[in-house]
Amino acid sequence: MPTRGAGRTGLVLPALGYGAFKIGRSTGIKYPTPFSLPSDAEAAGILRSALEFGLAYIDTAPAYGVSEARIGQTLGARRGEFVLSTKVGERHENDRSSYDFAPQAVRRSLSESVARLGGPVDLTFVHADDRDDALAVDGALIEALEELRREGLTRLIGFSGKSATSNRAALAWADAIMIEYHAALPPTETAQVESTMKDASARGVAVVVKKALASGHLDPEVALRFVLANPHVDCAIVGGLNLRHLARNAEIAAAARG
Repeated sequence: MPTRGAGRTGLVLPALGYGAFKIGRSTGIKYPTPFSLPSDAEAAGILRSALEFGLAYIDTAPAYGVSEARIGQTLGARRGEFVLSTKVGERHENDRSSYDFAPQAVRRSLSESVARLGGPVDLTFVHADDRDDALAVDGALIEALEELRREGLTRLIGFSGKSATSNRAALAWADAIMIEYHAALPPTETAQVESTMKDASARGVAVVVKKALASGHLDPEVALRFVLANPHVDCAIVGGLNLRHLARNAEIAAAARG
């Protein structure tokens, strides 16, 4: 899998990373078809296979159910082999999401994630909701993240917003942004996203693309080539439980960046 240095972060990211939503949660989903949560053994096999396929960046979150715990159990002893990111701000319990971006909640969330994952993470994103424009400039939230970075619970901090405008605002302080980008976006939104990614790259801010397949609605062959053709994309995230599909996605990504 081709890799590249991600801005000023010091991270080396593969063209394709693994989004660990489906190994931890199967309710409240936006995917076109329902799926069953894999067993612990099945989830462990998927995570190990992701690394074997070259997807040496794994993204998770407290809102992804048991995803963090499964990553810690399976890959805790292999932390030197991959980049790991998690998020703060959203929880998902009893089939409902709740949000809390207060400094004390952010600290508690990351501390609990670190405990589940077996150690500090490389990158912590704000898991923003519809208030993302305000959150991107929330001084108390930003200060809390910077404190956690200084304390070593996370190496880097970032922002995962719902809009290009919020991600652009976060460029003032973030080490990385996670932004939605795929071939099905409306032209106006595509232009905004591409402009934001270009500015991020110019500032040395890492660019991670989420929903590269539009939550499973796009053909990977076309979708991944579209995303990875953009020179400002450092890494695209895909999920999934099917190892054959995951291996094929890795091949597509490698060819696109090869």
